[in-house]
Amino acid sequence: MLKTRGYAALTAGAQIAPFDFERREPRSEDVVIEITYAGICHSDIHQVREEWGSSLFPMVPGHEIVGKVISIGEKAKKFSVGQIVGVGVFVDSCRKCENCLAGVEQYCLEGMTGTYNGLERDGVTVAQGGYSKVIVVAEDYVVTIPANLELANVAPLLCAGITLYSPLRHWEAGPGKKVAILGLGGLGHMGVKYAKAMGAEVTVFSHSPEKHEDALAMGATHFVAKASKEDFKRLAKNFDLILNTVSVDLNLEDYLGMLKLDGTLVLIGLPGAPYSVPAGVLLGQRRRLAGSMIGGVRELQEMLDFSGEHNITSDVEVIAPDYINTAWDRTVKSDVKYRFVIDISKV
Repeated sequence: MLKTRGYAALTAGAQIAPFDFERREPRSEDVVIEITYAGICHSDIHQVREEWGSSLFPMVPGHEIVGKVISIGEKAKKFSVGQIVGVGVFVDSCRKCENCLAGVEQYCLEGMTGTYNGLERDGVTVAQGGYSKVIVVAEDYVVTIPANLELANVAPLLCAGITLYSPLRHWEAGPGKKVAILGLGGLGHMGVKYAKAMGAEVTVFSHSPEKHEDALAMGATHFVAKASKEDFKRLAKNFDLILNTVSVDLNLEDYLGMLKLDGTLVLIGLPGAPYSVPAGVLLGQRRRLAGSMIGGVRELQEMLDFSGEHNITSDVEVIAPDYINTAWDRTVKSDVKYRFVIDISKV
């Protein structure tokens, strides 16, 4: 076994604290990665606090991982020692179902293997995440990081970045398309950057008027603060694509009404209660209500390459590990511009 140190929650809802543990022995197709930076995703908090159901403890969270390859298995061919790589939300899948074979492993019919808070495919080994010094991952679930990007700012791309890039690509955001982003947080600010780089006209809807200048600086053309009935009326039948990144209850009828013929509203955030949607607002303009979750390995690499070409990274605040609990509290309060990233060298 491979001994390492990280930061973990020992029980549900517990504070994050130093934790010594063992990784599994590297296999022939594995790479061992010395982690440099790990992003903080709000889902880390949800899972430790069991807000999405029962979790496994002790839990080392973290699925936005950037680091350096320090060893490779005898059959591993894709990476070399010293290479800078990334690991995202999942570290394995069944590899044989139609979705895995199509390169959308996040929708594996047997269920993807999460980077933490679950069992690996052997059904025995507990997967532990990126708030740690070292991780062992099968090479097929590791991606290359463009050399021109600042590593601390890259870490959130492994979740927040791909979560917005994937639906923008799938629903063909680009020149001549009007895209609205609901929420300018850790997810939303990445959507603005990618939609702009793809050539779309971007509008941001936010409950925080003070984010107006940030939105424009990131590439938005328009900014709507605390949308009113007048705003919904003015923008009726206006957008090709709306990405909802917030996790609060919204009146989706208002936002669906802003879609053009064949427009799509994509749910990305996870609210605590089901949405209520009148059928008429969908029927009237052949509108669609859809969902999207991260991306497959190929698309994850595509997103990183695109980010390198367009010099796109996340806006981050880099912290030491002993600040994680405070950072979590601030994340819940939306008190960060726009993601926290842990400097793992200080673990």
